[in-house]
Amino acid sequence: MELTGPGASFRRQGDVAVVELPRPVLDTQVKQALLDCVRQAGQGGTARSVLITGSTKAFCVGQDLAEHATALADGADAAFATVRQHYNPLIEAVRALRVPVVAAVEGACVGAGLGIALAADLRVAGEGATFATAFTGIGLAADSGLSGTLTRLAGPSRAAGLMLLGNRFTATEAARWGLVHEVVPDGTATEAGLAMATRLAQGPTEAYREVKTLLRDAATADPAHVLEQEADAQLRLGGTRDHRAAVDAFLAKQRPHFEGR
Repeated sequence: MELTGPGASFRRQGDVAVVELPRPVLDTQVKQALLDCVRQAGQGGTARSVLITGSTKAFCVGQDLAEHATALADGADAAFATVRQHYNPLIEAVRALRVPVVAAVEGACVGAGLGIALAADLRVAGEGATFATAFTGIGLAADSGLSGTLTRLAGPSRAAGLMLLGNRFTATEAARWGLVHEVVPDGTATEAGLAMATRLAQGPTEAYREVKTLLRDAATADPAHVLEQEADAQLRLGGTRDHRAAVDAFLAKQRPHFEGR
């Protein structure tokens, strides 16, 4: 199934579900369409990875401030209803995807756009991509999960600097701080992201699901609980066809073929 429109598009490319933002500004139309596409990517249980990408000029620069100013004229309640109506459900929908999620970033990735990218499991960025939290620059704190993801990925001190100062940072800096996993030539991030998503789609899908759960819970769980979770996950995966076939392939000195089961 394909979903196309002025706000966002969804298509299947083999076992990869591709969600694309055709324009970088998040107005109500784009936010709702993006949420619909992410939810569609998770339906049916047939996609084995997801790629979220934007245009070649910019990934996402966050909230449409002109639309925000119009809503703000009716009061803060009207203007910020979108956080619970759109942004929170969108980030939750990305995190709820049970398969690996790759974000491909070109150009600017700012504010809620950064929140969306960091909600993915892996990020590929063009070498000219730039990032910023941006919220304090307009007298706000953060949304789209940034206070949590930045702290978890970059550490408390780095997160404080990025959120309080709001300075822009480069793809190279993002990679050095653990926010980006691969930096590629400008204009090739989507291609590289699709290659990564395709590789993941050909991998042990059930193992990836367990890894995502373990990583999600490890940040807040005590070490003993993590050990128990890992033991339970290994036991579940031990009964999968992919594990048994991979062990047989290893013993036969062959490359394993994963079916995602």
